Amino acid sequence: MTLAVPVPRPRLTPDQLLVRTAGVWLAVALVGQWLFLVYIAGFYGPSTLSGDFEAWTRNRMLHNAYRPGDLAGNLTFGGHALLAGVIAFGGALQIMPQVRARWPRFHRWNGRVFLTTAVVLSLTGLGLIWLRAPEPEKISNWAITGNAVLILAFAALAYRTARGRNFVTHRRWALRLYLVSNAQWFMRVGFVVWMMFSRGIGLKGVNGTAFLVWTFGCYLVPLAVLELYLRARAGGGGAVKLTAAWVLGVFTLLMAVGAVIFGFVSISIANGGTI
Repeated sequence: MTLAVPVPRPRLTPDQLLVRTAGVWLAVALVGQWLFLVYIAGFYGPSTLSGDFEAWTRNRMLHNAYRPGDLAGNLTFGGHALLAGVIAFGGALQIMPQVRARWPRFHRWNGRVFLTTAVVLSLTGLGLIWLRAPEPEKISNWAITGNAVLILAFAALAYRTARGRNFVTHRRWALRLYLVSNAQWFMRVGFVVWMMFSRGIGLKGVNGTAFLVWTFGCYLVPLAVLELYLRARAGGGGAVKLTAAWVLGVFTLLMAVGAVIFGFVSISIANGGTI
């Protein structure tokens, strides 16, 4: 009688590990974004359509939202918030390689809608900050402005490279556009994680140090992780790819924790709760 000797499973190569980690990140982003969509529809939908703009005050973390007597501004903010649902719904689908390969026509039209919505969101966001109630002394306003400028720049570059059929470069700009367009989701998810692990350090609502720093970090940190990933995939050695995989893995884990907690908080707010 001979005993079967178990054959050891081959280890993943650094490149395989990086690709699989990126796949997990994409899955987390997809689920988290669609939870965010539920929040947007549940919180902003009924209040905007019914004109009950004061309901937005239940979320004290909102900046420059409800203003008594400002019908045009309130409607603009409500439309701005609802359009973020388009980003949440179509964004992750747009960067999924399986969707791009199997449904190229959907990919093209979804991309056009996503890009147009991102541009409109950035322009209305700038208008809400600098035309509705300009407060140049607020650091967070400059962070949001920087985010909007990057959205406009990346949208233009993504569009130009797509028109030029330079699809490799187009995908890189599209990924960058996706991240900066979702800065407000990263803002909320990252802030939830900070609240969990910081024990209150730097927390004083929207004026706390942690919040102000993260108003820049919510788009600069994801961009930095993406650049590390792109450089590793483009020809980095094994050590670079392993480093990128570990960084992306930690980023994904924190993002997943924040997305789950924010999902529960969002449901509470949408159902009448206050934070």
